[in-house]
Amino acid sequence: MEERRYDKLGTRLFHGALDNGLHVFVDRRPGYGKQFAFFATRYGGMDMRFQTQAGWQDTPAGVAHFLEHKLFDTKDGNALQIMAANGSDPNAFTSFGITGYFFQCTQGFAENLRTLLGFVTEPYFTPESVAKEQGIIGQEIAMGDDEADTEVFYDLLNCLYAHHPVRTHIAGTQASIAQITPQTLYTCHGAFYNPANMVLTVVGNVDPEEVMDIAREVVTAPGTGDPARDYGGAEPREAVSHETSRAMAVSAPLFQFGFKLPDPGYGPERLRAQLIGDLAGDLLVGDSSPLYTRLYNAGLLTRSFGYGYEDYPGCAFFALGGESKDPRAVRDQVLAECARLGREGFAPEVFQRAKKAAYGGMVSQLNSFENTAVELAQSYFDGVDYLTFPEVFRSITAQDVAEFIRTWFVEAQAALAVITPGGGAA
Repeated sequence: MEERRYDKLGTRLFHGALDNGLHVFVDRRPGYGKQFAFFATRYGGMDMRFQTQAGWQDTPAGVAHFLEHKLFDTKDGNALQIMAANGSDPNAFTSFGITGYFFQCTQGFAENLRTLLGFVTEPYFTPESVAKEQGIIGQEIAMGDDEADTEVFYDLLNCLYAHHPVRTHIAGTQASIAQITPQTLYTCHGAFYNPANMVLTVVGNVDPEEVMDIAREVVTAPGTGDPARDYGGAEPREAVSHETSRAMAVSAPLFQFGFKLPDPGYGPERLRAQLIGDLAGDLLVGDSSPLYTRLYNAGLLTRSFGYGYEDYPGCAFFALGGESKDPRAVRDQVLAECARLGREGFAPEVFQRAKKAAYGGMVSQLNSFENTAVELAQSYFDGVDYLTFPEVFRSITAQDVAEFIRTWFVEAQAALAVITPGGGAA
């Protein structure tokens, strides 16, 4: 394995690749007693239309999430139980763009890693087990339909995007998952769970060469690369709709307000766009910003407020939201502040303070083994060297962030989604 040194962070990262295309990254942490492993595929909820040797495949919404659940069931039992009995804490998640399986442990690392790599790459589905899982996930979806925080977020995405499947619930619907068969799962697993479309990241006091040897021993399938995907027709630059509202059983209005942003593309510029987007959010509505203080003191925001920049293949957006007695007043004040910042920019001391705080936050997140492993995997899929963020931060100027706000945080790119009290008891 090659060793990469990041002196500003005090990090040593080991990297290697198997002949079948699986890339392995190990952030070795001598002196620690914990290990964390993350095995991920570039396959998420929005990858519903893709190409195989048999042609274009159209799959129901929710397959990636369904497949994540089903892979824990093996011919020998349930992998969660097997790994827990071996002293590890395993789990998994599906996002719009990736699915990841992970565990942390303080003992039995090698055996747990073999189990993780094995059950993820060796699927086992039966009609009976698929039908059982449809009932379980169907209940989860039914409960999720009542979660207003989730629903208002998807309402915003449906305002921002005309075609992109980021508009679609990751878990699908009860009707869509009812269409899933064992063959659906085998087709999607064969397309996306091939080693050349996956990555293994490990953080902890482990031997990088041992990790490579275990991966070489267990992950033996050929790599067929990254399948072609179809994310729908060309998106208009601007938001498709600027406002939507509906009633649910909530005690106070909930809102999400966001801006449709350009796809940052693939490679180093993606990390730069992410950092600029994060800085723009901190300077606009961070808890030390003048706008946040005004809105909070006026009772227009509560402690539920949150914000963030997000990007996925083919799309990016910035969203902010929470409870508010007057979401439209929040929208209007945000737009006015964006216009002001676009015109006037930032005082040098304000910008440097925000930049220093953001940088410090990213450095502190490296203390989390889980966060580091997930970021290493996601950045690999993005064509980014995540641990170069100190150099990228240094290159970002106040003018860069002001120009970003002036160009993209404008009314044409914006949409507001609101859920108001109604439709039953909260």
